Order: sequence, then structure tokens, then C-alpha cells
Amino acid sequence: MAAAKKKPGGGAGGASLLPWLGIAVVVILLDQFTKTLILGYYQPGQSTYVTSFFNIVRVHNTGAAFSFLAGASGWQRWFFIGLGIAAAVFIIYMLKRHGSQRLFAWALALILGGALGNVIDRALHGYVVDFLDFHLRGRHFPAFNIADSAITVGAALLILDELLRVRRGR
Repeated sequence: MAAAKKKPGGGAGGASLLPWLGIAVVVILLDQFTKTLILGYYQPGQSTYVTSFFNIVRVHNTGAAFSFLAGASGWQRWFFIGLGIAAAVFIIYMLKRHGSQRLFAWALALILGGALGNVIDRALHGYVVDFLDFHLRGRHFPAFNIADSAITVGAALLILDELLRVRRGR
């Protein structure tokens, strides 16, 4: 049996890693640009009314999603930085192996960019800058940012990819 040949610049799937890393870099740049604007123009807790269901607000999140572990004594900063870096290494490995699976690779690239965007915040500031505040009838969804949005869209694409894969397997 002949071994599968790798194409130049590609992984086992033969697709180049560069387009996927490019998507991740775009997510990081958009995320960091918007957070820089928020840090430059808003004080912590300051908000601007935009619509009846959306505000822009400056919030510092020392925890993870939904402020998980935000009240911890500071160790969580380094834990989440390490977790983000480990996730990034694993995602790059998966992109090398499965870069030719477009939907799957899009999902991973978005998650990679989002994870690294938040890792950058934790490394620079000790917290993640959140600023998108959606609310309805006085109830606020936890504020989030571009990186969180990319991670969420990436996770939804992973689910869609798996559902399509299962459906094709029938």
C-alpha cells in the first residue's frame, strides 16, 4: 500500500494551512481593534445606549464564559492563558490534518482567532475586555466581544459540520 503524499504547504488532507491561519488573524485583528477602541473611549462600567435591546459597555471579565471563576484569587488568568494556548496548538494540529474539510476548517479558524484574541487580553491586561451588551425587558445577557462571537459561530459551525457528516453517512 502506498503512503498518502502530502502536497507542499499542506497537511494530510492536502490543504494549505495559510488560509485558515489568515482567517484566525483577521478575527484577532478585528477583536483587538475593537477592544482598543473600547479601552480608549470608555471607562470601566461606562455604557452607550444604541437601541432598545443593545448597548456598548466596557466590562472587564477576569473569568471565562459567563464570568466563570471571575471571583478567584488571580490564578485563573494563567490557567486560561495556558488553556487558550493549548487549545490553539490542538486546533492548528487539526487544521493541518483536516484543512481540506472547508466547513470544519472554517469553524476551527474562527475558534482559533477568538481563543487567541482573548488570550492576548489576559496576557496584556489580566482580564478580557467585553463590550457588546444585549438586553431585553431589563434582563442583560452577559457582555461579550468579537472573539467570543467568533468562538460561538465556530462552535455552531462544528455542530453543523457534524450533523451534515452524520447525514451523509446514512
